[in-house]
Amino acid sequence: MNIKNKITKKATFGLIVALTISSCAEKNENVETETKNETSNVLLQEWTGPYGGVPAFDKMRIADAQAAIEKGMEQSLAEIDAIASNPAPPTFENTIEAMEKSGKTLDRAFTYYGIWSSNMSSPEFREIQQDLAPKISEFRSKVSQNEQLFERVKTVYESSLKDSLPADQQRVVQLVYENFAMEGAALDEEKKKRYAAINKELSKLYTEFSNNVLADEEGYVTLLEKDQLGGLSDGLIKAYAKAAEDRGHTGKYAITNTRSSMDPFLTYSTERDLREKVWKTYYSRGDNGDDHDNNEIIAKILKLRKERVGLLGYDNYAQWRLQNRMAKTPENAMELMNAVWPAAIARVKEEVKDMQAVANSSKDNITIEPWDYRYYAEKVRKKKYDLDSDEVKQYLQLDKLTEAMFFVAGELFNFNFAPLEKGKVPVFHEDVNVWEVTDKTSGKVIGLWYLDPYARPGKRSGAWATTYRSYTSFEGEKTVLASNNSNFVKPAPGEPLLVSWDDATTFFHEFGHALHFFASNVKYPTLNGGVRDYTEFQSQLLERWLSTDKVINTYLVHQETGEPMPKELVQKIKNASTFNQGFGTTEYLASALIDMKLHLADPEKIDVDAFERETLAAMKMPKELVMRHRTPHFGHVFSGEGYATAYYGYMWADVLTADAAEAFAEAPDGFYDKEVAAKLVNYLFAPRNAMDPAEAYRKFRGRDANIEALMRDRGFPIPKK
Repeated sequence: MNIKNKITKKATFGLIVALTISSCAEKNENVETETKNETSNVLLQEWTGPYGGVPAFDKMRIADAQAAIEKGMEQSLAEIDAIASNPAPPTFENTIEAMEKSGKTLDRAFTYYGIWSSNMSSPEFREIQQDLAPKISEFRSKVSQNEQLFERVKTVYESSLKDSLPADQQRVVQLVYENFAMEGAALDEEKKKRYAAINKELSKLYTEFSNNVLADEEGYVTLLEKDQLGGLSDGLIKAYAKAAEDRGHTGKYAITNTRSSMDPFLTYSTERDLREKVWKTYYSRGDNGDDHDNNEIIAKILKLRKERVGLLGYDNYAQWRLQNRMAKTPENAMELMNAVWPAAIARVKEEVKDMQAVANSSKDNITIEPWDYRYYAEKVRKKKYDLDSDEVKQYLQLDKLTEAMFFVAGELFNFNFAPLEKGKVPVFHEDVNVWEVTDKTSGKVIGLWYLDPYARPGKRSGAWATTYRSYTSFEGEKTVLASNNSNFVKPAPGEPLLVSWDDATTFFHEFGHALHFFASNVKYPTLNGGVRDYTEFQSQLLERWLSTDKVINTYLVHQETGEPMPKELVQKIKNASTFNQGFGTTEYLASALIDMKLHLADPEKIDVDAFERETLAAMKMPKELVMRHRTPHFGHVFSGEGYATAYYGYMWADVLTADAAEAFAEAPDGFYDKEVAAKLVNYLFAPRNAMDPAEAYRKFRGRDANIEALMRDRGFPIPKK
């Protein structure tokens, strides 16, 4: 995801390959016959209706959740046992392909479960989560440590090394085998038991961590009076009034404890004491020394992770995690981050110097603190580039940005997006809208795109994409059901939703993930997975189309006049494209470096709060800003394992992004060059994980990417070799 905004998307639970929680993980296809005992539970039923069947979101009930997951796990284990005990010699068809077909009932149940977890959480559901977490972990261990099953997989894998299978089958076998090996399938019985016990304990801790963060996001709201709104735009004031009214505080204005609410307040509010309060409230999530404090939970997670990988012979968690990533080793990941870090913090010093000069000239009599950074950065932006972020927002309407994304999808992927009438397919909340996605030339239905744009209580913060059903073809072609989820502050009735340039960039970013889902052309479900430090690349690349002339001139129009963004304003935006890169890069990299260093450190008797503080000091972290995700609320890393020791992946992917963007910039027709776009789709989107990422990139670019493009992109000096 975006270095500027990354909260992970929903975790899904595949039976075999997705054995670790992954924010960008994929759902398998979801059609099979149910037994009579299961048909009474909607969450287990086959999906019916148009588009190859759709989730019955309008009929989902929390009361059915636990029984559905437990029944789904029971059925899945029976399917796995049948595969494992098959008396016939192991083959790709009766072992690997049979595994690919299994688990559909459970997948259906987890689709609904994921909605409650990410979009519609409640105290009632969190109790169910706490109870189910260890049971889900135990289920996964029963699959990954099934000795008979692993022996069959191993036999097929070793046979494939002697007599190669077709390329896609070879890739599936490799991925499945490696995943079993990473999950302890080859351990002796005693170590397997301990491995499973650790996973069970970790599952409880991950759920507790997530719920603590959500509790602090819901539990802390800063209420303002009418005389405390200095510097805020009318649209923002109305949105804050709506947020207060929704929480029973009519006549007041609410800053909720989420980034989408906090960020604009810190950028524009003239009330410094309130900026400090809002800043501290946001960055202390999970770190308030109360029942929702996460520091001890993190310490336990770190110890258990190190012990678990020690059973497999690894020195630390990072070695285990990165072995099948593009970086391969923690040393390679650290090398990239350490190459960029000095330039980033040096740029912060320049930015702070500029901000302090503005503060001094205004006789504000302050020294820049973290709650001042956004506010004075905005003043510097106006002074240095004559660029007013609030002026830019007037041209960034969410509905027009959505149209712009559809235009880009049509130009690059030949996709058409047509809105469905309300009620044609079920949705889980009235704010969700759905579009039909088709091929523009043939009219073939690709799938459905669900959009859930607004923040609300019970919805986790940030922005993410996920699938309810991914494309596969080995049992007949399946339509894709994909969604994007954001946390924009819902505007007052009748008001347009205007967003910042950064938020617009993130919107395009998440849509890039959705396009990756829709463009998939793989046969087997396992191939819809991804390599963590590669899967963000495609979405980061799509951000670049926001600033193309065709998008700006057609879709970035003034919310009142309908006039396109003036060329002068466009030029100001381009002139300021590397503005504040010190802040953006440093706050991101600090989080990525702490993630890696925590997992390389000895976790015995670790004081998480002190480790964060002392490590940042040793890194010479500028005092004027903090990590983008402080450790106590670093959900990417401690609410699951998808980004653990892998948060660096955004920068790894951004090296690819900057390099690929130069390929388009150099093409005859720029970012809309048909030849380069075809390579983009064929090599970087359609194969998903059916091809080694490094090989796929070389097919697109003709060579490997290098760091120089990234440094040029950010306006940093290129490090000497």
